[in-house]
Amino acid sequence: MSGTSSDQETAAPTADDRNDAKGDRKTGGPGGDRHTKVTVLVALAANLVIAVAKALGGVLAGSPALLSEAAHSVADSLNEVFLLAALRRSSRPADRRHPFGYGKERFFWSLLAAVGIFVMGGCFSFFQGFEALRTGTEEKFSGYVAGLIVLGVALLAEGASLLRALHQVRRQGGGRDALRDPALRTVVAEDGTAVLGVTLAIIGMALHMVTGQVVWEASASIAIGALLVYVAYRLGRDARDQLIGEAADPELSGRIRSLLEAQPEIDSVEELLTMQMGLDSTLVAARIDLVPGLDSERVEEVSMRIKGSISSTVPAADQIFLDVTDRPTREGRSGPAATGERGGA
Repeated sequence: MSGTSSDQETAAPTADDRNDAKGDRKTGGPGGDRHTKVTVLVALAANLVIAVAKALGGVLAGSPALLSEAAHSVADSLNEVFLLAALRRSSRPADRRHPFGYGKERFFWSLLAAVGIFVMGGCFSFFQGFEALRTGTEEKFSGYVAGLIVLGVALLAEGASLLRALHQVRRQGGGRDALRDPALRTVVAEDGTAVLGVTLAIIGMALHMVTGQVVWEASASIAIGALLVYVAYRLGRDARDQLIGEAADPELSGRIRSLLEAQPEIDSVEELLTMQMGLDSTLVAARIDLVPGLDSERVEEVSMRIKGSISSTVPAADQIFLDVTDRPTREGRSGPAATGERGGA
């Protein structure tokens, strides 16, 4: 019941065209996933090349800021692999072991990506910064020049990857709704953080070259670490909330409640529970009191009609459960339907 009748009204566009258009407007679907995959692959290619360049430049120049940025790029590369796994595994259809589908795989792999940013990026950057302050480091002028060139190229590559990610955000409508996809949200956060981190590394290395004081470059490394830890915390918190069962956004819940309350057979909506099962998959469980006098056949008919109305109006609501009773509202609140002792329709 999750499809809408409007998809079948016109035969001119093909099914793939409709899916691509739908995917562009929404964060999920075949079209949206395909664009997100391209965005992740672009970020992965950029990070792999940049990680090698930063690591070689950091070793040759003995630069803590550059080595911190190399760790940052390695962490981002691993995270892109996690995100590709999320895109592939979350699209699998429901089966007997997972009757609600695999949509939450997307949130799980995004949580691993956040942990990767924290451990491989943030902690290593802190280590490099404090180690530089403890032991000091000397760099040759050629080392500074090589490091700054590497960082300049990295800034251009990270900026191009960020522009690609922001282009997709705009393509999917922009704003908060487009960033519901944890894969796209992670890429945007990674690329934005990378651009800022490279800028900090350039400033720190330039000040070290001008003043001869390693404290500037070490401070840049510590600042990069703090930035990565903060981004990892925010991404991890969002993934955790979605993974353990986050309710649908208030606007969607409000539409469902209004639709239920508008049904002439419903006396009152006692409780409405929602949970995101994936990007465009929402579980809806409602406890409703029906008007008195409906027989069992009529109750079943009303239930099916209400479910169909919800699924056609809110396509994301693809799992709908109604716990109904034909008793008056006051009595129903203390009856089995209110306590969950009897199954819903």
